[in-house]
Amino acid sequence: QVQLVESGGGSVQAGGSLRLSCAASKYTSSYCMGWFRQAPGKEREGVASIYRGGGTTYYADSVKGRFTISQDNAKNTLYLQMNSLKPEDTAMYYCAAGPSWRVCSSSIRARDFGVWGQGTQVTVSS
Repeated sequence: QVQLVESGGGSVQAGGSLRLSCAASKYTSSYCMGWFRQAPGKEREGVASIYRGGGTTYYADSVKGRFTISQDNAKNTLYLQMNSLKPEDTAMYYCAAGPSWRVCSSSIRARDFGVWGQGTQVTVSS
């Protein structure tokens, strides 16, 4: 089973940028890879997803135009470039692996993803 390790979180002011990374222990082209976030007292929310085999990307409306999901297959690493950050982007961010391209969409669901990283905190101050 693939293992995932996130990094790159931190504290920034509104309008700033961060890039999150998610290192995977192995490459599986059939996977859908996703970024989720969870703020205190809120449900886990899908942010973006990418189909590893074809590279097709999907975004939640709340981050479209500001966040970019990408992958480096040679490094087995997933990225989330976050620009124009807002205080409401403050959350713990998780990367996750889903079993097939079928779970990739702009409305990814946590229950469809079986492998999770430990999370990395992003804090945006106003």
